[in-house]
Amino acid sequence: MKTSLKWAVVLAVLGGVLTTLAFLGAFYYARVQTFSTTVPVAREIALPAVKAGFPAPPESQASAPAGTVAVRRPWFSQKIFFFHVPIAVASLLVFTIAAIFSVLFLVKRKKSYDTRSRIAMEATLIFIVGTMISGDLWTRASWGVWWEWEPRLTTYAIMTLLVIAYFVLRNSVEDEERRATYAAVFSIFAWIDAPITFMITRIMPSQHPALAAMETSNLIPFMVGMAGMCMLGFAIYELRFNEEHLRERLAALKDDLEG
Repeated sequence: MKTSLKWAVVLAVLGGVLTTLAFLGAFYYARVQTFSTTVPVAREIALPAVKAGFPAPPESQASAPAGTVAVRRPWFSQKIFFFHVPIAVASLLVFTIAAIFSVLFLVKRKKSYDTRSRIAMEATLIFIVGTMISGDLWTRASWGVWWEWEPRLTTYAIMTLLVIAYFVLRNSVEDEERRATYAAVFSIFAWIDAPITFMITRIMPSQHPALAAMETSNLIPFMVGMAGMCMLGFAIYELRFNEEHLRERLAALKDDLEG
């Protein structure tokens, strides 16, 4: 077994273990965050869930509409954050790998670079799907809707469509050399949206929460999940590349035998 394949297997196992630990930590170790909301006074008395809410700060009480009371409620949907963010970061990192190998292909014209870029784009698509699913769950739980056309979600949706378009482009060009060239140029163009998506909440008003300082009980499972997800991303990429490399070698041997 090749060294890179051995490392891929090790990272896949380790990444799975760390991701599982992060899952357990998110629900059994991380502190449940709270958020402020207002409810009618009658409901505040009648509903056990509201009665169990934490008292809101005085300034929140002062700004509460007439006939309502401000309370702080547990933000259980925030648990999705511990998986959504690592998956999203992994998608951006693997996308960057795809763009780097696309540049290398355009410079050196080596087929292996095109293969690595394509495999990285496949891994990117896997993590993008995971990001969209976990993000939609969080949006529904926190905002009450499945989708919101705000800057971060919009730019990430555009990136999703660009990655899908990459595979449509590859399948529409028959000539191998032109297909690799067009795909490399398009992946570099599509990657431009990745840093825009990452920075958009810092340069434009956005509902999407940005990363901030976290308590230790939240930071530990978050960082464990981040490390585990990045390991899984590299493992998926390397295992898939080794599979493709083996397939190409078998095809070459078959051609030699038939020729």
